[in-house]
Amino acid sequence: MSEASGRRGREGHIVLYACKYTPVELLRGFGATCELAETDVSSFDEADRLAHANLCGYGKALIERMMASDAHEVVLVSCCDVVRRVYDVLAREGRLDFLYLLDLPHKRGEAERRLLRERLADLARSYSAYAGTSFDAGLALAGVEPFVPRTDPRVTLLGAHATPPLLEAVERDLGGAVENATCTNRQLLVSPPPELARATSESGCDACEGRVGADPLEAFLDWYVGALLDQTPCMRMDDVAAREALRGGTGRRGIVYHTMKFCDYYGFEYGEAAREGDVPMVKIETDGTSQSAGQLHTRLEAFGETLHGTEVAHEVAAKRGAGTRGTYVMGVDSGSTSTDAAIVDGEGRIVASVILPTGARASESAARAKAEVLERAGLEETDMTLKVSTGYGRDAIPGMDTSITEITCHARGAHELAPDVRSVIDIGGQDSKVIHLSPTGEVVNFVMNDKCAAGTGRFMEAMARVMEMSLDDFCRTGMAWKHDVRISSMCTVFAESEVVSLVADDTPTADIIHGLDESVARKTATLAHRVNAEPPYLMTGGVAQNEGVVKALTDVLGAEVRTHPDSQLCGAIGAALLGLESLR
Repeated sequence: MSEASGRRGREGHIVLYACKYTPVELLRGFGATCELAETDVSSFDEADRLAHANLCGYGKALIERMMASDAHEVVLVSCCDVVRRVYDVLAREGRLDFLYLLDLPHKRGEAERRLLRERLADLARSYSAYAGTSFDAGLALAGVEPFVPRTDPRVTLLGAHATPPLLEAVERDLGGAVENATCTNRQLLVSPPPELARATSESGCDACEGRVGADPLEAFLDWYVGALLDQTPCMRMDDVAAREALRGGTGRRGIVYHTMKFCDYYGFEYGEAAREGDVPMVKIETDGTSQSAGQLHTRLEAFGETLHGTEVAHEVAAKRGAGTRGTYVMGVDSGSTSTDAAIVDGEGRIVASVILPTGARASESAARAKAEVLERAGLEETDMTLKVSTGYGRDAIPGMDTSITEITCHARGAHELAPDVRSVIDIGGQDSKVIHLSPTGEVVNFVMNDKCAAGTGRFMEAMARVMEMSLDDFCRTGMAWKHDVRISSMCTVFAESEVVSLVADDTPTADIIHGLDESVARKTATLAHRVNAEPPYLMTGGVAQNEGVVKALTDVLGAEVRTHPDSQLCGAIGAALLGLESLR
């Protein structure tokens, strides 16, 4: 399917594309330059105006990019229904000089190859008529080099569309080069046949016509259809055997699997790979905007820590023994609601701890927590051998020696508080985490909910405000419930509306609160299932003090969810212990 405005002969043809099956070599044969469409847009203003509100973030990002003033020629591939909708929107607007939708087969058999060959020939005719140029096989094959699969030790990025900024973020947070094997990375595995390559390298199309047939385009397509289809298949291709590489691969140390928000299909593939794979894997999700970058930082750093070990700066060990009071390590956990600090001595014993509200500035609350925990311990900051930060604001705390993600710190702290624990449920102010541990306390897998207040401490605080209760009264009242009340919405805004309606119907307060406790438990249990969490469970974070949520989690998970007097200090304790272990 194609759309063209009739404007031709414009110099510097640049075709934007979004799929690795886009026939860029074919288009290059007509003098075009092909560029991968960057979809890290800052907003969806145009897309929200032009498309349905429920279109996924990637579809909106594509529309936003293709409607930019520098977009003139676009070739899309029908990888999913969303791309078809994007094509419909762009065709309706009619702003592009050239627009084409290539329908890609789902299989790679002979019938599918013949069908794709016909469609490529149609694209060639359409683009030739638009650009006013004929096909040059030499241009098409210029620079074609077969992709060589890697076997060296590496981390692989799989799944949905990886833009350069996303790849850079993954490499930065994992601390090394990452193999891009997502659906936008082209992987032509075969070279052109010798006769075609020789013909195009010697004297252009005249030689090509003499050696490979009367029509260089036909000769090119004979080879190209197979080369295009025989790439490592993307998720949409019905070729299970060829995707066995998802489950491992020579030299692969770990997999970062990227999905698009609200796209179930990639989630299915991730689930299969996570169940049957033999290398560590973490799932990340973006929505097609540049705003997603900050939300990836913690989970990528934590995954890197599980792959490489916690690389605390060992040079600070030189401080040990500089004073006369022994070895002391401070851990500071800067969360969105509270800032917690703990100091351990050289034997790993907790000598002092403190929990303070974070307030408006993470750095200021951290400074207060450091000062108070030092005062309680009877120590000076110069007595500290090492200071380790963790949590939401870990990079904003001045005067710390190093930082470790809260995933790794909560795992270490939980193993210290309850050595038999296999799964940690951490519900804090702004996010929820479930961490699956090995018998020796290492992180096996983890999952985070950090894009929505649903199921977090903020959610419970908001509901307490709606019911005009203090948080302590809210938590205590919920334990007196008598009748089940179902809160169906997990969105904080919509749940608030449900609560207001229940209050208006004179539903007992305790029953409403119990319904909210169960809604948090169901949300958290979903996270737990995603990482194959298993008992014994330990709950950490501020919400561990909410007995109603703990009881609801026990009921939903079918196993006791324990707490500890120091549950809220788990991250700070883990940070301090990890720092101490780095000195040994």
